[in-house]
Amino acid sequence: MIKIFLILMLTITSVYATNFDGHIVKLKSGSKSITFPESVKGMSSISTSFGKFYHVIASNNSLEQISKNSNVEYIEPNWIIKLDEKLNILENQTTTDAKFSQQWGFKNTGRNIGSRFKRGKAGEDVNALKAWTIQKGSKDIIIAVIDTGIDYKHSDLKDNMWTNQLEKDGVPGVDDDGNGYIDDIHGYDFSNNDGDPMDDYSHGTHCAGNIGASHNGKGTMGMMANVSLMAMKFLSKKGEGTIFQAIKSTNYAMENGAKIMSNSWGMYEFSRTMKLAIQAARDKNILFVASAGNNTSDNDMFEVYPARYNVDNVIAVGAMSGNGKIAKFSNFGKNTVHIFAPGENIMSTMIHNRYKSKSGTSMAAPIVTGALGLLLSNEPNISYKDAKERLIKTSMNSSLYTNLAQGGRLDAYRLLTNEQR
Repeated sequence: MIKIFLILMLTITSVYATNFDGHIVKLKSGSKSITFPESVKGMSSISTSFGKFYHVIASNNSLEQISKNSNVEYIEPNWIIKLDEKLNILENQTTTDAKFSQQWGFKNTGRNIGSRFKRGKAGEDVNALKAWTIQKGSKDIIIAVIDTGIDYKHSDLKDNMWTNQLEKDGVPGVDDDGNGYIDDIHGYDFSNNDGDPMDDYSHGTHCAGNIGASHNGKGTMGMMANVSLMAMKFLSKKGEGTIFQAIKSTNYAMENGAKIMSNSWGMYEFSRTMKLAIQAARDKNILFVASAGNNTSDNDMFEVYPARYNVDNVIAVGAMSGNGKIAKFSNFGKNTVHIFAPGENIMSTMIHNRYKSKSGTSMAAPIVTGALGLLLSNEPNISYKDAKERLIKTSMNSSLYTNLAQGGRLDAYRLLTNEQR
């Protein structure tokens, strides 16, 4: 007798740099501009609190000439980052009528982990229900989702979107608030260079739902019932972006009040420019949460950026499964991964008012982001250093995590009550 089982695809997402689009030229401190050779094309620039940068398309001869300019600090490739959707055969069910009961990461019953053929472990979750008896979030906490944008019209997200009121009430086509960006009502699209960061891929929307899907009796629930989600779109509808676009997104978020940046993307290539941007965020007391990667590898040995940047506001997040173990795909690292959170079969929001399960450290990172958002809502004056230390020390540790991370599994209630192990 032959038995036939119906198995559906579960999407595990990663983002990796594979090539570069021209180069980034950074000027030395105090230098305002330089003259480029006539052969240089595609030139654009951005002035930030951490320096002035140009994006240029130039030949090797021209780059050598530029490097000799006394105003230039360095030149590096403008890495192209590509969203990598790996389809894995897993027992999973997707639906357009998602319910909280399917969000095992918030309440794990042992039977709701999205698999027909295996059981989870009851209680292996982030203790969200108990955390919500203390704090459900605040609209004062602005969280930048640096990704493919957000479907800001989604019924579960629209009430928790950050809104630039001067632009919303202003004149279309006019920079009403004078911040250098036109019609940036809910964030900005640095992929298409316009004020509409509508998600056309779904990755960013899924991440946003894990952070702040409204507790409105419909669909899913985010870690935060109340939050201001800032949509920073730098990855296109093809899932592609560049470091230059990423630093523009980071800079915008800093300049417009973000308290936490959620980054569910990664790359193997080191970028001096990206590190400078993260350091600038640190100097503004901003937490930078990053997914650890989905290669089952040790980040202590094989660097995945931005999670691997040695800047102390970075929080690198690995993924766990519903049985309480580290997800088979998740990266780890005793010195470079800070905490684990649910990242397998995670139900959340998708574009066009839909819902779907996805797996990856991309899903785990925004759950940690949301928990930190609860902490900042409860203790608005906490420093990034104290918040990060507390996140690690209040995590639930066990032999499953020994030598694989600095902390264990996220526990949002312990984080809020500062119950350290």
